[in-house]
Amino acid sequence: MAMISLGGSIGTGLFLASGGAIHSAGPGGALLAYLVIGIMVYFLVTSLGEMATYMPVSGTFSTYATKFVDPSFGFALGWNYWYNWAITIAAELSAATLIIKFWLPDSPSFIWSALFLALMVGLNLLSVKGYGESEYWFAMIKIVTVIVFIAIGLLMIVGIWRGDAVGFSNFTAGDAPISGGWLAVLGVCMAAGFSFQGTELVGIAAGESENPRESVPRAIRSVFWRILLFYILAIFVVGLLIPFTTDTLASDSVAASPFTIVFEKAGLSVAASVMNAVILSSVLSAGNSGMYASTRMLWVLAKEGKAPKLFAKLNKHGIPVYALLATAAIGMLAFLASFFGDGQVYIWLLNASGMSGFIAWLGIAISHYRFRKAYVAQGRSIADLPYRSLWFPFGPILAGVMCTVVIVGQSISAYSDGQVDWMFVLASYIGIPVFLVIWLGYKWKHKSKLLKLEECDLEPVTE
Repeated sequence: MAMISLGGSIGTGLFLASGGAIHSAGPGGALLAYLVIGIMVYFLVTSLGEMATYMPVSGTFSTYATKFVDPSFGFALGWNYWYNWAITIAAELSAATLIIKFWLPDSPSFIWSALFLALMVGLNLLSVKGYGESEYWFAMIKIVTVIVFIAIGLLMIVGIWRGDAVGFSNFTAGDAPISGGWLAVLGVCMAAGFSFQGTELVGIAAGESENPRESVPRAIRSVFWRILLFYILAIFVVGLLIPFTTDTLASDSVAASPFTIVFEKAGLSVAASVMNAVILSSVLSAGNSGMYASTRMLWVLAKEGKAPKLFAKLNKHGIPVYALLATAAIGMLAFLASFFGDGQVYIWLLNASGMSGFIAWLGIAISHYRFRKAYVAQGRSIADLPYRSLWFPFGPILAGVMCTVVIVGQSISAYSDGQVDWMFVLASYIGIPVFLVIWLGYKWKHKSKLLKLEECDLEPVTE
């Protein structure tokens, strides 16, 4: 369970987008943004863990929102999450194409997009156990890589590796540690959010785990340390070793990955090429996890009558094949990279999926708040819950407020220089009207209303 969660959350956000975050807001600004989003995600995952251990179902967000908030809200949240990960698949495919072009710059993008998409579909056609096994080893590669990166980076910072100690000179150079003010930090929060997306996969996979009441809490307990080690400490090392004014950090080329730059500074030119291969495997792993999550969400929507019944059909291995193929079709958006330029399409897709991810997280916070309130209102004892999140109601309220702030303010920087980049604004906010149309359209058609706490369905279900 923990490895599946890691497989979805460690990818292009950490290995590629973190460099641009440091360049935009400075090392301190990027660190602050990742720390704030990390705290928010921790509360969200513990909230999800409480619901998932009590009611383990595959495709959790739609079901919980339907049972604890409003059927229309669950409908919109389910389709939003499917769209989020389906678009993320396309973003990961575009990133994989960028990585391949590090070695083969003249090769056509669409060939690599098609090859990697076929690989993801193939892995997801395996049994659930086979998928989990492949993600375990994908995640293991990432863990080892990040640990090696941090270890070498720390040795370079104190001067044990490659000469004089760097110390905090880069961290405080120029107008660092925070460059561009609070608006820049707020803008980086979106990139940080994209980096952390996938942590909630522990809830998605709960319904297909053998013993969710033990495996989910065990995975949840390790979330904080994963956030601290794999994100905060990695960003800290990069900020100390690479001046934030380095122009290559803002590049969309894989050659400018902060991980690659650090290995090159360490004199490990061969290791830098190996790092690119590791980044490629991590990107494909994140896309593979996205394919799993979005397929299961579409399957649940179909089971609940919120999507065509075709998508609820399973093959003999228990795989929702038609839901998988529909999700893969959205991944074909990556083919646009061969026509409109790899880097620009990647940024567009990252922004579009990032907004949808924050909407999904906001839905988790709202669902958990309503779940706990309904649980008490119906005369049940909190002590009977198999897993309890910390600091209720502070946790879900704080996470919900933080999600809202980032959703509303993510593109404030687009207005700061007097000229508005309307295309950037459109790409950033397109997820909001899409979500509202789906939510309000279902509500209008089915006349659904906010459930009273006494009406919420709290009967545990297992699959």
